[in-house]
Amino acid sequence: MTQLLPLVDAIPPIAGKPGAPRRRPDQLYADRAYDSHLHRMLLWLRGIEPVLARRRTAHGSGLGRFRWVVERTISWLHRFRRLRARYERNDRIHEAFLSIGCGLICWNVLKRGFC
Repeated sequence: MTQLLPLVDAIPPIAGKPGAPRRRPDQLYADRAYDSHLHRMLLWLRGIEPVLARRRTAHGSGLGRFRWVVERTISWLHRFRRLRARYERNDRIHEAFLSIGCGLICWNVLKRGFC
């Protein structure tokens, strides 16, 4: 919970349309752990709309749809032994294996088809 704002502040510029590059997202999705008035206010002051699940409310906020995609992809990457437990000390080697794993996941999804 203490790393939310430093993480948002560390977002690099986003390349895209000509002009000044965007530095902040429009919205921020997070789970119940980040639900506090202070975090909501500080995100609004940064120009970011907080979409945070409220504590002590029933599920069904719709945030699970987006989170499941991320967790599923991470579990697919954990099928590769070298990515589950990091053996390499060099960051570039680890990133290379991460790229290979992402490429294999994309290949399997495309091979299976979209339907």
